[in-house]
Order: sequence, then C-alpha cells, then structure tokens
Amino acid sequence: MGAKIKGSEILLKALTEQKVDTIFAYPGGNIISVFDVMMDYRDKINQILVRHEQGAAHAAEGYARVSGRVGVAIVTSGPGVTNTITGIADAMLDSTPIVVIAGQAASTALGTDAFQEVDLVGITQPITKWSYQIRRTEDITMAVAKAFYIASTGRPGPVVLDFTKDAQAGLAEYKPYSIDYIRSYIPKTDVSPASIEQAAELIDNCRKPLVLVGQGVELAGAQQELQDFIEKGNLPAARTLLGLSALSSDHPLNMGMLGLHGNAAPNVLTNQADLIIAVGMRFDDRVTGVVANYAKKAKIIHLDIDKSEIGKIVPCDVPILGDCKESLPMLTARIKKNSHADWIKEFAPLAQKEKELVIDKAIAPASGPIKMGETVHQVALQAPDNTVMVTDVGLNQMFAVRYFKYRSRRSIVSSGGLGTMGFAIPAAIGAATGAPERPVIMFAGDGGIQMTMQEFGTIMEYHIPVKMVVMNNHYLGNVRQWQHLMFNDRYSLTHMLSPMYQDIAAAYGFDYIRVEKRQDLEAGIKAMLAAKGPFFLEVVVEDEENVWPMIRPGSDVDQVYYGPQD
Repeated sequence: MGAKIKGSEILLKALTEQKVDTIFAYPGGNIISVFDVMMDYRDKINQILVRHEQGAAHAAEGYARVSGRVGVAIVTSGPGVTNTITGIADAMLDSTPIVVIAGQAASTALGTDAFQEVDLVGITQPITKWSYQIRRTEDITMAVAKAFYIASTGRPGPVVLDFTKDAQAGLAEYKPYSIDYIRSYIPKTDVSPASIEQAAELIDNCRKPLVLVGQGVELAGAQQELQDFIEKGNLPAARTLLGLSALSSDHPLNMGMLGLHGNAAPNVLTNQADLIIAVGMRFDDRVTGVVANYAKKAKIIHLDIDKSEIGKIVPCDVPILGDCKESLPMLTARIKKNSHADWIKEFAPLAQKEKELVIDKAIAPASGPIKMGETVHQVALQAPDNTVMVTDVGLNQMFAVRYFKYRSRRSIVSSGGLGTMGFAIPAAIGAATGAPERPVIMFAGDGGIQMTMQEFGTIMEYHIPVKMVVMNNHYLGNVRQWQHLMFNDRYSLTHMLSPMYQDIAAAYGFDYIRVEKRQDLEAGIKAMLAAKGPFFLEVVVEDEENVWPMIRPGSDVDQVYYGPQD
C-alpha cells in the first residue's frame, strides 16, 4: 500500500492527472485546505485570483471557449459558490465545458444550517450536466475523472463538485482513476447510415438549400468538414451568433448571420428554402421568429449530438444523431456535386438592400457622432486575423457580432443563451489565458462593464493583455431600443451616468485613450493594438443609436425591419 495523503492533495493530483494547467479561484474557509496545497502546485498549474466568484466561472468559460479544454474554477461554500451560479447557467445554455469545485461544510454538519452551508447539488442540478457531492476522501479521484469526462464529452457543459470539509481533510491512498464509459451516460451515438442516405437524397434533389451553422461545429472541431460539405454541394450557409467563426466571414458560400439582428438575406430566404440543413444548432427563438411560420416550405435535416434538441422546436424530417465531425464527412462522400447558382443569386439583392439601408450608414456615416458599427468595423480592419473577439451583452454585442470579421476558428466568445451582462471582462481574462498566443479584443457597453469591473484587479495583477473597447452611449442601449420601439420612448431606468473611466484606468495602471471625434478613432485603435499590455479604449458613441435590421417580436423570420429610413 502507498502512503496516505490528505483529500485536498488528492484533488490537486487528480487535477494534474486531467492535465489542468489553469485554475480561476477565490479562497474561503471551507476550501482553505485545498488552497494550502495549491501553494505546492504553483509551478504546475497557473493559479489566477479573481476578484469575485462570478468572474471565476466566466473566466473558466472564456478559457474553455478558445482552448477547447475544460475550464476550472475553485471557490468556497455558501455565497462563494452561489456567486458562480450565473456562470454555471451561462455555460449550460452555451454548451461550455467547465468544472466548478466548491468547498462545503463537513458532512456531519450537513442539514444543520452550518456556517456557509448551502444545498449546492439541489441548486445546480437543473443547470449542470452533473452535480455531485464528495463526502468521502476515497471518492475524490473518481469524482474528478467523471466530472471532466462528463463536462468534455458529448454536448459539453458544466459540472459541479461539492467538496465537504472532512473529505478534504481525510486521509486516503492516491489511486489514479481513468474513465471512458459511464453506464447511464451516452455522450454520442454512431451515425446511422440510413439517415445519411435519406439526407443525401434530399440534398441531391433540392433546389433551394440553406445550411444553418451553429456552435456545434466549433465544439466538434469540424470547421474543415463543414467547408468540404458546403463546397461539394455548393450549399449557401448562414451562421448563428455562436457559430460565427465556424465558417470564415470571407467564404463565398457564407451568406451572413441568422437571427434577431442577423443579416436580411439568410433570414428572408429561410422561408423560401425547400431544404434546411441544420448543423450543431438548436433553433433558438431568436433564430426562428414565430415558429409556426418558420421554414414552412422546407424539409428539415438536423445534425446534432444531443438527441433532445432534434425536433424539440422545429419538426425534423431527417434526424442525423451523432458528432458532426463524423456525420459531415459521411454526407459529403454521399452527395453529388451541385451548383444551385440561380438560388445563390437570390441572396445578392437582399444583401445589397441591407448594405444600402443599414450597413453603409452604420460603418461609414457621413456625419454626426461616432457609431458603434463604425467602431467595430474600424477595429476589425486593423485587428490580426487570429484575433479572439469577446463581447458583453446588449447593443455592443449586436454591433460587435455583426461587424467584426472572423477568419480563425474559435474566434468569438459571447454569452448567447443566457445573455449575461458583465460577461465580457472575466471571459476575456479566460480567453487571453487559454490562448496567450492570440490577441484578445473585448467589446462592452457602459452598462455591462460596470457589472464586473472589479476584475480589472485581476487584469492588473497578472498583466493580462486584454484590449478593452468600451462604447459609451450613457444608456442601457438594448433595453432602450425596445423602449423606443414598443413603449413610446419611455426610457425607464435605462439612462445612466458613467464614472471617469480615465481615472479608473489610471488606478489599475492601464493605458487609456478616450475618443470623442471620428478623426481620432483610427489612431486610437492603432495605439490600442500596438500596446503590449492591457489597454482601455473608451469611445463616446451616439447616445440613441439603434441596431438594424431587426426581426421584431411576434414577427416571422422573413419580416425584416430595416429601421426608419430618411
């Protein structure tokens, strides 16, 4: 028998067994013994002290999204772990693999309302792939191995480990635990050849196909497989918000972004298509508009690794269950080469209309205040091709995703399903840590940045070279736009004052430029991108700018509103 060691050390050994290289953490009483052992692992694991536990969860998300590895957060019990709930829910909706490890009161005290005791398993079961309480030291290696296996396989997602204080302090022999099978958990199934045949027949005989590309392509690492598929069939494709970098912005078959503020051509022509091929996307309500009227002329082929998503919202004619990195090559091998030239031509007039009515005004205004669209466009023109773009939530997000350019894989980190304001700063920290060789540019509004601004301390302490673009319009812009459209300009609690960001940047030691005039924008961006360390670029933008086009609530996906025209 080997020597027995404390459970807290067993945890760190188990994490190194999973090849964990970074931990985002915040200490506390019920996890303190783990942090004591972490001192001995500083040369093996990069340990980052965040300023709030929500930041730990979002940073783990950003790390996972760009690296493709599991992000890890370690926090204490009670408020420490309840502060991570937003990040855990965000990770669940956006299929992001993270493991949150939290301290807990001793197992003998459970149920007594002990200090900082909370029913973490009960709270997180609905928003995790797996939530497990470790009560015995002997179970630590098993729990860690299962956590990482479940988080990273199949449709990825968050896992929570609730680690009791006595399990941390107990003694046991360290026994490495590996796992590639759990009886009740089937991460993926073999792709059905019959489904491939049925889908190929529909693809070969359709006249107006449209491929909908979701984040599942990125998660599967199937970007090249997707490209091979659409190129052989000459199939026009459109991307969801989280799938934007799964297909290069410059690809000739890329017809734009789907959804609420997506591009007009793919939205309008969705309801003209006779075949929809959905790849790794879930038919979110922001994509479908009124579901009853969505793609009524089309047969639906749905490729997804998660059985529960197929047919959940939109009825499916041919389901292809499995990993799209496997199913796409099978389809590509089976389909015929095709042209669809006449159908593809139908996208151009709609794209031109949007360019004239919306895009030209957004990115190259003739006069007036600086606009968000032109700010993002100017950054995109200067940013390197391998840039990771991180967004907050709101108008800044919509303008950023519309007008940035995506030329590299895993280039967008944004909160999609949950729409979490305050996401950007900690997620950018995680992204820069997970891909230190890539530039990270963060777009935020003056509302979202104030929600997690304490994480500037993390950026300062670890000198994380995040480039922060804050587009300041003195409003909670997205809500204000809805108040403008649907509530007669009754701007209830959406106008807000901002602090002196110059003083805040100085307090944290960030290089800072404030741009108020259009003629200074290009130079400000150039200075930001040239900076070696973190940089805060504040751009004062039009206060009541709206983002267009828009599928208004209660409208069909082809009922595109281009905004008021002069």
